[in-house]
Amino acid sequence: MKLGRLNHVGVATPSIEASIALYHDVMGAEVIREPFDLPAQGVKVCFVDTPNSQIELIEPLGEGSPIHGFLAKNPAGGQHHLCYEVPDIHEAKAWFEAKGAKVLGEPRIGAHGTPIFFVHPKDMGGVLTEIMETPRDGH
Repeated sequence: MKLGRLNHVGVATPSIEASIALYHDVMGAEVIREPFDLPAQGVKVCFVDTPNSQIELIEPLGEGSPIHGFLAKNPAGGQHHLCYEVPDIHEAKAWFEAKGAKVLGEPRIGAHGTPIFFVHPKDMGGVLTEIMETPRDGH
């Protein structure tokens, strides 16, 4: 397996709209994508472009959202995960499992429309880590 570039930093937020204002008004972000619902993941997401990566704003979608637990511990929100690209999602999953890392579920389609999976933070130095297949369009 070959680890690719950092695709995005996931930031959980109780309000995407408030976070958009923060990134635009305080941080000076110029390209903020339209928020959209991702029901399969239980979240609403919005991507903020930076010169070399993206910030993925994540808001809970519905009562069963996995983000609720994180926001209960971090009511103002905060860094949720890091996402790295790999050329082949299935090769990467086999790699992590062979190393003894706990892969959380099977690969599924993520917010960029490409396959993803997460690796448990206890096996990644305390950081919830998303692994995604490199998008064809470069985002």
